[in-house]
Amino acid sequence: MRNWVKPQIFSWLLPTATAVLLLSAPAQAARLEYWRFDTAQNRLHFTTAGGVQPTAQLIANPTRLVIDLPGTTLDRSTVTQPLGSPGFQSIRVGQFEANITRLVIELSPGYTLDPQQVQFRGITPTEWTVDLPTPQRVGAASTAPAAAAPPAQSGSGVQIENVQVTPDGFFIRTRGGQPQVKMERNSDRSLYVDIPGATISPNMGSRDQMLDRHGVARMSVRPLDGSTPGVRVTFVLSDTNSNWQVTPSSLGGVVVLPGPQGSRVGSGSVAMAQTPSSDRQVTIEGIELQQDGSQILIKSNQPFTYTSEWDRASGAYRIVIPSAQLGNGVQAPQSTNRGAFLWVKLQQEDPQTVAILVQPAAGVRIGPLTQPSPQLLSLTLQRSGNLAAGPNSSTSIPTAPAPMSYPAPSPMRSRDGRRVVVIDAGHGGGDPGAVGIGGIQEKEIVMDISNQVARLLEQNGVQVVMTRQDDREIDLAPRVQLANRVNADIFVSIHANAIDMSRPDVNGIETYYYSSGQRLAQTIHNSLLQGTGARDRRVRQSRFYVLRHTSMPAVLLEVGFVTGAEDAPRLANAAYRTQLAQAIVQGILQYLQNP
Repeated sequence: MRNWVKPQIFSWLLPTATAVLLLSAPAQAARLEYWRFDTAQNRLHFTTAGGVQPTAQLIANPTRLVIDLPGTTLDRSTVTQPLGSPGFQSIRVGQFEANITRLVIELSPGYTLDPQQVQFRGITPTEWTVDLPTPQRVGAASTAPAAAAPPAQSGSGVQIENVQVTPDGFFIRTRGGQPQVKMERNSDRSLYVDIPGATISPNMGSRDQMLDRHGVARMSVRPLDGSTPGVRVTFVLSDTNSNWQVTPSSLGGVVVLPGPQGSRVGSGSVAMAQTPSSDRQVTIEGIELQQDGSQILIKSNQPFTYTSEWDRASGAYRIVIPSAQLGNGVQAPQSTNRGAFLWVKLQQEDPQTVAILVQPAAGVRIGPLTQPSPQLLSLTLQRSGNLAAGPNSSTSIPTAPAPMSYPAPSPMRSRDGRRVVVIDAGHGGGDPGAVGIGGIQEKEIVMDISNQVARLLEQNGVQVVMTRQDDREIDLAPRVQLANRVNADIFVSIHANAIDMSRPDVNGIETYYYSSGQRLAQTIHNSLLQGTGARDRRVRQSRFYVLRHTSMPAVLLEVGFVTGAEDAPRLANAAYRTQLAQAIVQGILQYLQNP
């Protein structure tokens, strides 16, 4: 799982070393479980029970790096461990305050380090590494050998790992030294972000992505042309906003933000997988009947997106259009004698959301829901397996292939009180999630497992709603919104874990919950351990977005480490993924029998 892997906040006390503020997550109750300093790599690694948000500062006289873990406790007295590495004297770990654990790395007398080269990486909310530069003798910089000095070439040693979509813009995730950037706008609506001296990581997923996010239609990552070493990230813009900001982070990465005119759907395009910006609110201008009342047409003044599901409260088919309002005088169509539906209701659920509910008549089922044009949505009602079309069916509006919208869940087949379970396959599309040994990708592993879980649950009489049914990228908020809209009984998010490639010894299953999902988490976790024999990395509490914002018991499963020597080959094996799916289903069914 990698959705939360982003640069973090660090408050350096030295006036010459400042960090770019990118992300701040609230701390939660946690416990420091393990730490280790690798003298060969000058790397500190630590893990906690419960997610943490570290802060750091470099303090002089004597020089020491202080790392605080807010909201974290230590179940032992202060420990001091000699390091025996050139320039590093010791590491001290203790309880600084009642709710703050402190790790202090003491430098040897006469040594200092450049805080700009300290790199924190959140592998998960509970797994962190801190890479430190080689300490330098105070006052020896001018006489030090060239090999000990920072590289002269801008961006040397920088690797481009991926490009992530953030709520505000984009983040080019890098590894290695501090990136240097150059920005250039082109008359063909292209934004070039050049990173001299950088290379592209061999583990990077897709180098071309269709986005339709923040005023960007697509993005590509390529080496710089000609003899100049480096990488160019190209953003093909879908609007005319010219107020872009590109900021390198001293802790690794480049922040790319649009100006106030950004975040628009381009002219003639449809952001099918995303929600349009609120500054371009859609107006629903009309709802009409066609084909003798068996086709409902929804018309708007501009391109729009939608989701659909069966409403558990009313039993009606529900179409939701975000960032939309009902136009003046728009009324729901009325049913005719022997019509295909009993009623249609229009609802302005909030200032930004329009819902349209359709109750089919007896013997009528919901047919294709398609978008023939960016401003038109067509819902067909079918009788007895055939289109309920009149004699003029040849004049019907041509349908288009199913749009790349947020995937609609499988309809509830009856109002028989069946349990509804949302299965959330993590990541997808341009976001591969964790990439492990042999290049295995988290998104592919969890999609296979999720599909098997859904099929097995359906066979056992459970209604399943999937947040994604194929390889597409979906933000966290729509996943949660879907679960809340269908009023699911439980929400199960499936992921695969990862840690540094240098730690193949870390293997096992972790299960997370936030509040009401503790018993669900423990039940599925126990079933996974019994069904697979995998190592037990315990049930943990965490503040993952999909756990905090769902209104039903929710869990997040980490079914193994794609970087683990034991887990990776098992996860790559189809038979083992079936074992995992069967164990997850067994745990869900056990919980649903006594929720």
